[in-house]
Amino acid sequence: MSTATTRLPEGRYGRSTDDRADRRLKLLAAFLGSVMLVVVGWFGYHYVVGNKISAEIITFKTYDDSVKVHLEVRKDSGTNGYCTVRSQAENGAEVGRADFRFDGDATRVDKVVTLRTTSMGTTAELLGCHSG
Repeated sequence: MSTATTRLPEGRYGRSTDDRADRRLKLLAAFLGSVMLVVVGWFGYHYVVGNKISAEIITFKTYDDSVKVHLEVRKDSGTNGYCTVRSQAENGAEVGRADFRFDGDATRVDKVVTLRTTSMGTTAELLGCHSG
């Protein structure tokens, strides 16, 4: 009885024989993934830390040519900045947009502002606040 061994053609089945190339690709992918995580973390950290002003709309009331908006702004003492508010009509068209400044040493500002509109607005939306 003889034992015959069949040899499969090299490189056709299974893993490649060049494990060094596979290892290099894995190391490169791990390095690039780590760099990407650091970059995303850095941008996220600076976005959160750099935003010294936050606000929210408490209430709003619409009129024919304006919207009265009650804003509550929280900021660091001595930080100056502005918040952008907009209003849209019932069909979604923007009918008003304005920046409202908040200066001074107070850390909490409760203010009712008037946003002038080109026609009757149905919403009041806070687009964001920025220091500067």
